[in-house]
Amino acid sequence: MGPLSKPGLEDLLRECAPQVLGAVVRRYGDFDTCEDAVQEALLAAAQQWPVDGVPDNPKNWLITVAARRRIELLRNETARRRREEAVCQLPGPAPARGDDELALLLLCCHPALTPVSQVALTLRAVGGLTTAEISRALLVPEATVGQRITRAKQRIRDSGVPFTMPPPAERAARLNAVLHVLYLIFNEGHTASSGSQLNRVELTTEAIRLARQLRQQLPEDGEVAGLLALMLLTDARRPARTRPDGGLVPLAEQDRSKWDRRAIAEGIALITATLQSAPIGPFQLQAAIAAVHDEATRPELTDWPEILQLYGLLQRLAPGPMVELNRIVAVAMVHGCSQALAELDAAERDPALAGHYRVTAVRAHLLEMAGDIAAARKQYRLAARRTLSIPEQRYLDSRAARLAEAPPASAL
Repeated sequence: MGPLSKPGLEDLLRECAPQVLGAVVRRYGDFDTCEDAVQEALLAAAQQWPVDGVPDNPKNWLITVAARRRIELLRNETARRRREEAVCQLPGPAPARGDDELALLLLCCHPALTPVSQVALTLRAVGGLTTAEISRALLVPEATVGQRITRAKQRIRDSGVPFTMPPPAERAARLNAVLHVLYLIFNEGHTASSGSQLNRVELTTEAIRLARQLRQQLPEDGEVAGLLALMLLTDARRPARTRPDGGLVPLAEQDRSKWDRRAIAEGIALITATLQSAPIGPFQLQAAIAAVHDEATRPELTDWPEILQLYGLLQRLAPGPMVELNRIVAVAMVHGCSQALAELDAAERDPALAGHYRVTAVRAHLLEMAGDIAAARKQYRLAARRTLSIPEQRYLDSRAARLAEAPPASAL
């Protein structure tokens, strides 16, 4: 192969990472040592390939180097080293099978692991990100990320879980965990829970890449398709979500000419086909809602009755506090602020929503729509104090400041 640019090299390594790890783990079985060895092989490639050129078969090169690194990690004496090096001389590395990457995802999302460990291990083992890259992406100290990954690998080792596809009865539950982890990664990139940036593009990009990979392996699964469509339709708005200074731009005020129309077209085509051919699931309904928003060329053209109907279906199929909060916003757009505020008061009795800044922000928005400017201003300021996201703090404070001199809005 010819020389690659730095982004091209990074893409190639991340594409190869899960295939290489799957092949090495399948050959040797010890996930924790193999994962460390593959990381060292990726580092070696990142250092050598820009100088020596990319080998004709990058995946086999990485498998061979990882196998040798594994020996170096395991050897404690000369005899062991010689035995292990002899193994490396066996002809040809094991090729990665098509289901290796899916098995790897299922292993990283094993139910014995905590969600934060699943996220870290998936980004490391399947995404090919280094511990430092994960640390920067998640805004967590590198030592903490390293500890999470180490504990996760130890738990997998201690559990004795084989590197094989789980039986069909277990596979569905494990796949749900995979989808949940990819969704967590995407959401953290789309709206960072803390810090100075609203978006972390490296996380949304990685989540979409992994969802595409999963879609290739499970083309008939409706929820896999729904998750990918949801990511595409949501990420399509990213170019219009922030101002040049990094400030947040709400959906109703975004310049929709900046939206990524190719991503929107792909997402709409994907969710349309999936809804017609697969049993309906939560990710498909969320993607359908995103599609209705993206199809509106102007905010006033948004089909809010359809969105409200979809949220009603979603709340029955997969009830949750954030689903209810979004449904209440749709209620306001269809039935008016009074009904929405009453439903918001009832929803806040859920412990998961009590005191949450999003509830306060929604109440501020509804009060502003209803024309109660003083109360809305107070709620915007309270919501700003409750969020850890600096862009959201600035947006909420700016709404409060703007209302200080704004005329009353007309109630719905």
